[in-house]
Amino acid sequence: MPNAHLKVWRGDTGGAYVDYDVEYEEGMVVLDVVHRLQATQAGDLAVRWNCKAGKCGSCSAEINGKPVLQCMTRMETFIPGETITVAPLKTFPLIRDLVTDVSWNYRVAETMPELKLSAPDADGHRRMAQIDIDREQEFRKCIECYICQDVCHVIRDHPENMEKFAGPRFFVQLANVSMHPLDQNPAKATVSHGFGLDYCNITKCCTDVCPEGIHITDNAIIPLKERRVDEYYDPVKALVRKVFGGGDKK
Repeated sequence: MPNAHLKVWRGDTGGAYVDYDVEYEEGMVVLDVVHRLQATQAGDLAVRWNCKAGKCGSCSAEINGKPVLQCMTRMETFIPGETITVAPLKTFPLIRDLVTDVSWNYRVAETMPELKLSAPDADGHRRMAQIDIDREQEFRKCIECYICQDVCHVIRDHPENMEKFAGPRFFVQLANVSMHPLDQNPAKATVSHGFGLDYCNITKCCTDVCPEGIHITDNAIIPLKERRVDEYYDPVKALVRKVFGGGDKK
């Protein structure tokens, strides 16, 4: 069997990369090799994982500098003998080895508005157009791996923005509510609030790394920005607010 030459981050913020040579077999993914390393050489290696099927988002890491899912990164994609660097996500506080503290995301999730459906029709059913259903399905593909959060330079390079900026994962969630044709949330709960949306300069780095292929920038962030522009700068709405006040409906 060939050997994989791994350079794995060990320890906390005061740790360092440690070199390992690990045997691997055809068909393995990086997570398989990390598990073999854990079983044979580094029993105390901390790594987070769950489904090993690309659906739980738990095994996010930075491999050769790119945030990916370890369980979806096949060993055959690397050049034989290449050094494979495995590091924790950089944007979140490091707990130990490959495990980071992503609890900030859970706190942000608690601030997101919930979907408030309109009353059903007289026959007890609610109806939507197929195009609206298709758009909603894309937003619901998110597996909360937080890779998009990790690469977003608004918080990666400026952690002080984390108090004001929800990040791309939650802009997808916000879009899921705001663009739902049956949602009855007032604009101040979705479009007007913004959740730091103005900080985003649409570099599409979040879209580039999404393992589910969600068009985060084009289908969530940009439409939300357009809605905010309509809300704040539409001259008709501005006139209505000036004359009648309010203007809080979607």
